[in-house]
Amino acid sequence: MTKKFKHVDYLWDNDEAKAFNDDQVALFLYRSNILGADLRITNYGGGNTSCKTIEKDPLTNEEVEVMWVKGSGGDIGTLTRSGIAGLYTERLRDLKKVYRGIEDEDRMVGLFNHCIYDLDSKAPSIDTPLHGLLPFAHIDHLHPDALIAVAAAKDSEKVTKEIWGDTMGWVPWQRPGFDLGLQLEKCLNENPGIRGIVLGSHGLFTWGNTSYECYMNSLEVIEMASEYIENKIKDKGSVFGGQKVQSLAIEERTEKAAQLMPLLRGLCSSENQMIGHFSDSDVVLEFINSNDLDRLAPMGTSCPDHFLRTKIQPLVLTLDANEDLTNSEAVLAKLEPAFGQYRKEYADYYNTCKKSNSPAMRDPNPVIIIYPAVGMFSFAKNKQTTRVATEFYINAINVMRGAEAITEYTSLPRQEAFDIEYWLLEEAKLSRMPKEQPLSRKVAFITGAGGGIGKAIADKLAAEGANVVLTDVNEDSLKEAHATFKRDISTYAVCDVTNTESIASAYKKAVIEFGGVDIVVHSAGLAISKALEDTTDKDWNILQNILVKGQFDLAKQGTVIMRKQGLGGDYIAIASKNGLVAGPNNVAYGTAKAAQQHMVRLLAAELSKDKIRVNTVNPDGVIVGSKIWEGAWAEGRAKANGITVEELPAFYAKRNLLNEIITPADIAKGVFSFVAILDKSTGNIINVDGGMANAFVR
Repeated sequence: MTKKFKHVDYLWDNDEAKAFNDDQVALFLYRSNILGADLRITNYGGGNTSCKTIEKDPLTNEEVEVMWVKGSGGDIGTLTRSGIAGLYTERLRDLKKVYRGIEDEDRMVGLFNHCIYDLDSKAPSIDTPLHGLLPFAHIDHLHPDALIAVAAAKDSEKVTKEIWGDTMGWVPWQRPGFDLGLQLEKCLNENPGIRGIVLGSHGLFTWGNTSYECYMNSLEVIEMASEYIENKIKDKGSVFGGQKVQSLAIEERTEKAAQLMPLLRGLCSSENQMIGHFSDSDVVLEFINSNDLDRLAPMGTSCPDHFLRTKIQPLVLTLDANEDLTNSEAVLAKLEPAFGQYRKEYADYYNTCKKSNSPAMRDPNPVIIIYPAVGMFSFAKNKQTTRVATEFYINAINVMRGAEAITEYTSLPRQEAFDIEYWLLEEAKLSRMPKEQPLSRKVAFITGAGGGIGKAIADKLAAEGANVVLTDVNEDSLKEAHATFKRDISTYAVCDVTNTESIASAYKKAVIEFGGVDIVVHSAGLAISKALEDTTDKDWNILQNILVKGQFDLAKQGTVIMRKQGLGGDYIAIASKNGLVAGPNNVAYGTAKAAQQHMVRLLAAELSKDKIRVNTVNPDGVIVGSKIWEGAWAEGRAKANGITVEELPAFYAKRNLLNEIITPADIAKGVFSFVAILDKSTGNIINVDGGMANAFVR
């Protein structure tokens, strides 16, 4: 029977669970995944789960207890066997014999490796002893909004007793580590029979004899806290001191965000280029429009997982809700002092709290930026990280909302927060992160990306880490193409490059999704091969509009965004050998391609002062996988060369110097070279044609 909960999702499926045949590790992973699927229960990457099983020791062949626990840097919602650590429970508990106190925490983490049972283990996290020193078979350590609200409320211990009576323990705030594990063990020994423990300013520990019992215990405890907070909010009648500012209409908010995000992105990227995210959910608007925003926002977040992702506090903009954002220079003049003050305050925080062995100060720019009446902006190294930062700050809002309803919100002291943020173990975790891909901080806008060369370019840039905005006039093709990309790294927008408003709408989508644009690739096109007397005005105009005017309009509007960001950029035109080489039956197409190529040179000369590089990739003979070779164009080229359509691929391969068939993926490599390698090249052409002597540009 499905259990009913109001404030959490009950996701346990008995049929699915039975399929694991009592494999306790598989059930622990299943429990972890369904807990992590509900962001009210824990954030991405937050919390950890474990189970204990009896295994055969490979050295003694004796039965031993092994604890399986989420490893360092993992996420319970996506946890798999490769993301957990397996340790001898008794060896872990034996570490109590060598523990020398709080100053010994970092050394203890190194000693966890001496407790490893499973040689394929993920690196054990700092929370490992919190699970190992408790005796239960299945344990959840979660960061539910409702529980952190209780944990962060003034008089948290008293509130815990009011909600759960003697069935829950409570321990005051303490940095995670071996000693906190000892405190949990002590709390349990002094309160036998409790169902869980609230960690002050931190989160929740719950347990059970089976994975299902543990799961149900966690949900029930969270539900009780949520109900308690809901009733408190009803009694108060309002939260955050009521509304101070009225939200703009959704269309106005979106327009303001699109105008502002490139400016914010540029300011946030003063040290490292960032990717943006925008949120104007009801939860966000309730907080940022409230009377208590000015009091609560500077206090910072309480849960370590929150401020590690969002920085200790947000930047609240003082722009008026009805501010005219069309004058970028005037708006920038107002924003720059605010960013300067934020960076100064962050440096003061660092210098006041740092120790002799503290890591160097990290990027002092804000991660979370609040614009009352409009929404919340987040900026981080990639889309996933910035989206997750948004989710974490929304969780922090929920925590403040609950704590304020209960009694009063309290945050961690600055020194405690610093000691977490600049913990050497946290620095070590950061050093283990995979190396960033070359385009991971870039946003690429690609026309004609519904298939053919445009799709291949999007594939290549995304494979190298870029966030890609796929555009095409055909929405069905776009949806199909977009479905091949991973979450977070892509979006799509229907875009008719012959229509100025359509281009503006597509750019707005890119800005709202990612904060701006760094790379524009004009790959949209078609080809018409006709003799002069057969070429109509319609043929001429459509080629000029798509290839030439479209390129002009894309460059004109894209440059506005790039200049706002102040980060430079790349513009790549996908032209053709036909712009360099004269041939029969090609007057309209060849002229348009030549115009594209010369426009690139003109733009390169004009935009160099903005560090915007403008270059051309010239394909030739891209038959396999290219959309323009469908239909009349292929027939026209076959006729012009005296061969059949079926003979075209071999014909084009034989006529180039390398005798190679050219594919859309080859063109994509040319684009990648310009945007990732040839960073001091502008106004240039790369011919990707297998070598056509008559198309040599020198």
